[in-house]
Amino acid sequence: MKILSRSGDPNVDLGQAFDASPNPYVLMTPEFVIMGANQAYLDVTNSVRDAIVGRSLFAAFNSGPGDEAPENVRQVRASLEKARDTRQRDHLAVVRYSMARPTDEGDVFEDRYWSATHTPLLNEAGEVVMILQHTTDITELELLRQQTQAAAGMAPLKALDAIVGGNILERAKQVQEDNRRLSVERNRLVDMFMQAPGFVAVLSGPEHVFQFHNEAYRRLIGERDIQGLPIAQAMPEVIAQGYVDMLDSVFQTGEPVHGNASLFSFPRRSGAPPVDTYVDFSYHPIREADGRIVGVLVQGHDVTDAVVAAERQKLMIDELNHRVKNTLATVQSIAMQTARSNSDPKRFAENFQARLLALSHTHDLLTRSHWEGADLRSILEHETQAHDQHRILLNGPSLALDSASALSLGMVFHELATNAAKYGALTSGEGRVLVDWSVSNQTARTLHLTWREEGGCGAVQPTHRGFGSRLIERNVRHDLGGTVTLNYAPGGLIAAFTIPLDREDTA
Repeated sequence: MKILSRSGDPNVDLGQAFDASPNPYVLMTPEFVIMGANQAYLDVTNSVRDAIVGRSLFAAFNSGPGDEAPENVRQVRASLEKARDTRQRDHLAVVRYSMARPTDEGDVFEDRYWSATHTPLLNEAGEVVMILQHTTDITELELLRQQTQAAAGMAPLKALDAIVGGNILERAKQVQEDNRRLSVERNRLVDMFMQAPGFVAVLSGPEHVFQFHNEAYRRLIGERDIQGLPIAQAMPEVIAQGYVDMLDSVFQTGEPVHGNASLFSFPRRSGAPPVDTYVDFSYHPIREADGRIVGVLVQGHDVTDAVVAAERQKLMIDELNHRVKNTLATVQSIAMQTARSNSDPKRFAENFQARLLALSHTHDLLTRSHWEGADLRSILEHETQAHDQHRILLNGPSLALDSASALSLGMVFHELATNAAKYGALTSGEGRVLVDWSVSNQTARTLHLTWREEGGCGAVQPTHRGFGSRLIERNVRHDLGGTVTLNYAPGGLIAAFTIPLDREDTA
């Protein structure tokens, strides 16, 4: 590779300049594999270029025998990783690293003290492609300091202290260790924030620029790239919702702001429409040592599931209260009408119990679906299961009914089945019941259902309207908003129903 001189001379070779430098340099990949080293580095480390190039720095220089290597390796690796990950130069003031020195008896490891600087080299995209290590062997200076202080009966030499800047090496070691501890604590704190179940973000300045946000916050906002952006640019949809005004208030007054089950509306993924999200949150001012406010700490929890569950529970309680009232009204009506039609207490008890069981059957069916409705065929099967179901033929499509319609039709089918067993087609072994239904959808969905009895003793027009016929008419007309025609034909009863399916529940 060539570099140009001031005069534009292209004949200056970068490799020669690198190798001719008196300062030790080694060039390695972001994975710390040695790609090149100059002669000064080879000399100071007693190594050969072919023996180290292509190998990991920590494999090429293993820091000597025993258990001392891991701590030394950790220090060097931590500095290299910091330079690579932050893309900033990092300094290692003092590190003890043993080096091999060849002798007639073989390699002998001796302690050496080093000072190192690690510089990341970036490409045009800002990515780290190489790391340059500049090392300085400070062993003689460190040994001289140790020998002077260890001499019996001698105080440290004032002149030497002046030469090394007042125990500068000792202070450099202390600063380096303090920085290491601070870095470990900082990384631990960052990890805690990143793994926290609640969302956390740090905003700086009056524009509320995102300096930090954890994984929970990233998921909350749809995994958008917001780092380094002011909130008005990163999340413009929250401006009209008043949250930027709240941040401005915290930054200007220093008073924290809290919210419980507050509604946010924004996309949960890229390109998606906004959705309602409920959060518990707090905004706290971040102050410098002099009390000046420099940012806002945002923290909280997504409580959407809890809010939706509470709303659903309230709705279900309201629905339950409504259904209980209706059920009690139905029971009261059954009791009164059954009493009017049955003067004999025994018959009253039998009929009243049978009708309560019919109501109970439909309740059981609805309970299985959490009162979200039931299928028409299932209701018919439940209300006719006490009879010979081989003689009750059901023909029609699957049709989901809401809970109110299911309860009303359950009572209707019970009355029809009971009437067929007492007076109609099911009184003889040859009779049968055919139930056919269909749904039309010309202007609105409408159920057309026919209950047809055949092969029985025939149907006789009653001389007076009993409770059963009144219950059927009342349920269909009042509860379901439909119509019913009861035809007592010679071949058996025919009941024709027309019931709107999209009618709002007015019960």
